[in-house]
Amino acid sequence: MKTTIFWFRRDLRLNDNIALFEALSKKNNVVPLFIFDEHILEELPSDDSRVHFIYKSLQSIHNQLQQYNSSLLVRKGKPEEVWANLLQEYTIDSVFMNRDYEPYAIKRDAEIKKLLDNHHIQLLSYKDQVIFEESEVMKADGTPYTVFTPYKNKWLSLFKSVDIKPSINYKNFHQTLYHFPSLKELGRVASPIRVKDFSLDIVDDYETKRNFPALDSTSYLGPHLRFGTISIRQVITQLSNENAVFLSELIWREFFMQILFHFPKVVSHNFRAKYDGIKWLNQESDFQRWCKGTTGYPMVDAGMRQLNQTGYMHNRVRMVVASFLCKHLLIDWRLGEAYFAQKLLDYELASNNGNWQWAAGTGCDAAPYFRVFNPTEQAKKFDAQNEYIKKWIPEIDTDKYPEPMVDHSFARNRAINKYKSEIIS
Repeated sequence: MKTTIFWFRRDLRLNDNIALFEALSKKNNVVPLFIFDEHILEELPSDDSRVHFIYKSLQSIHNQLQQYNSSLLVRKGKPEEVWANLLQEYTIDSVFMNRDYEPYAIKRDAEIKKLLDNHHIQLLSYKDQVIFEESEVMKADGTPYTVFTPYKNKWLSLFKSVDIKPSINYKNFHQTLYHFPSLKELGRVASPIRVKDFSLDIVDDYETKRNFPALDSTSYLGPHLRFGTISIRQVITQLSNENAVFLSELIWREFFMQILFHFPKVVSHNFRAKYDGIKWLNQESDFQRWCKGTTGYPMVDAGMRQLNQTGYMHNRVRMVVASFLCKHLLIDWRLGEAYFAQKLLDYELASNNGNWQWAAGTGCDAAPYFRVFNPTEQAKKFDAQNEYIKKWIPEIDTDKYPEPMVDHSFARNRAINKYKSEIIS
């Protein structure tokens, strides 16, 4: 019997999943598949919280499918080897998937397509994780935008509405109860850090509350969009015309995605080559104090401790800690970006890279090099009662809390002079 395979990746849901909907509308005997990619797992600790979140999301999908005498096929391995095995086990007539735009995913998918082509198997891919793909919002001359505001204006001019797909046809799933592996079988262990449920209840007050970390007035939507436990279309349909600031954040996500696609060098290089002349100090002891949250600047330290303990950091605080690392300590943004990649539950290459290059001044649409956040003033402005700071630094008012590791005025002038003298003209 011929089999159609739907390949779950960054779309861990049954509702409003474009490629899954198309597969079940056009085919029967659809096998839902997820591959724990060893190329990725090898770089992560056994208790990585994001892998645990993926596992729990898959378990939920598996349990839902069991109600319809179906289930999820879970494999672990290198994708090219897993697919080679699947071709031996099944008579596959087609494969459905939603597109992914990160460099590794593009390379992986090209290899799988070549393998399937060699076996005369059709691979059908769909747009799902974005409203507009990398080449759908372009300048009049056909080149990509590299400044956010014009991109956003064009995005808004093109946006009309979104359609939520109706309920899927569960009857067309393959009727087999596959074994769902335990974490131990996958070589993983449970993580003590949990991904929070998202909430859009805060959106109506987002503009007025979003900069105050003590209010905890953020949606926690990031990981859910990253792994697709909710679709971007489901989010946007819940926004009203008054939610322009929140919508802007979603557009930033797509802006950075298209930057990464069109300029893949940004993964490891400055977007603006003129910043290649900057000789970062990269003092290891300074970097470790930043990582641990012992810089002596309470807003910075509170943010880093929140990140280390929960996998989250408030958006305003992210800007402060990133600016501090690059400007106050003169440490390469790539080191900070890599640390966030290890810790953030909502880590997404495009946004993480884009925001770090923004903070360092090296990015496509970046803060100017002479803009240096004053962490003390940021704390006074956005955490006036020290509520956020006291939550994460219980020793803040004792002699156990360190003095500032560098004077702000000195660090600011040093950074500006260094950038000014070492930027390549």
